Amino acid sequence: MRRKSIYQRYIPSFSPDDKNTAPSYWFVFNENRMMVCEDNDKTIIPQADKLEELNISPVRTQYLGTLDGHSCYSTEVNPGTLAPEGMVFRDLRSLYLDLDEDIFLLAGKAIQVVNWDSDHQFCGKCGTPTRTMSDEMAKICPECGFISHTRISPAVITAIVKDGKLLMAKHSRTSGDMYGLIAGFVEAGETIEEAVQRETMEEVGLKVKNIQYFGSQPWPFPNSLMLGFTADYESGDIQADGNEIIDAHWFGADELPRLPSKMSIAGELIQWYIENYQNRRYAGKTQNTQKDTKTRRY
Repeated sequence: MRRKSIYQRYIPSFSPDDKNTAPSYWFVFNENRMMVCEDNDKTIIPQADKLEELNISPVRTQYLGTLDGHSCYSTEVNPGTLAPEGMVFRDLRSLYLDLDEDIFLLAGKAIQVVNWDSDHQFCGKCGTPTRTMSDEMAKICPECGFISHTRISPAVITAIVKDGKLLMAKHSRTSGDMYGLIAGFVEAGETIEEAVQRETMEEVGLKVKNIQYFGSQPWPFPNSLMLGFTADYESGDIQADGNEIIDAHWFGADELPRLPSKMSIAGELIQWYIENYQNRRYAGKTQNTQKDTKTRRY
């Protein structure tokens, strides 16, 4: 299922509107855990005019904009902070199925802003305390003028098909028997298509062709932007690198192993493969499907 853009409901901004009287959303983080209200089998983000109403003392607070007319703030609290009565701190990943989709995506932005703000209290060039800029999400050094923006680490993830079968790999950092797709960070000086080719060669020793953009997804664990692609096998035999990848095989649509969560773009790519290749027959070479790969539309 393709995700709709959060910007249909969310308006980013850098300065609060003093005329806005609606209660604000508060994305409160205790390290990588976010505070939520759990009541009557519902999990919601706490709302209040001011954070003090929630009996929470922030270390730092950042304004994010508005969601459905409600101001949104991210905030960091000290690690030993206890959640107020009726609320709990939960790992952000665990909240995917419990929160509204747009709320979860905005929470992903919030935790990245919190971590960036914490890590850029001082200038990386001269060590002077920084200040937050009023017209963009950035820190500026009042001494040397160096500007630090929020950190984004682009990464590619690819569904590779050969003779109607999908390449699935077991990553060394993944527990259990779960298999995933080939993925890795984009390096300096290369295009994203070159990153797809390099990561595939490095991790499993294969060459790919017909690289097509599929879609993207912000991935706040901790600060990635996942760029999804599809590609066809070109040549080579699978040779797992033994470092990041410890096993890899070609799987048909009816024989896929345990798959990643649907919260990730990996799940979307695998679903694309199933929809396009299930129950199709191949005569020894990869064939194009009737459904073209389409860029995700917002």
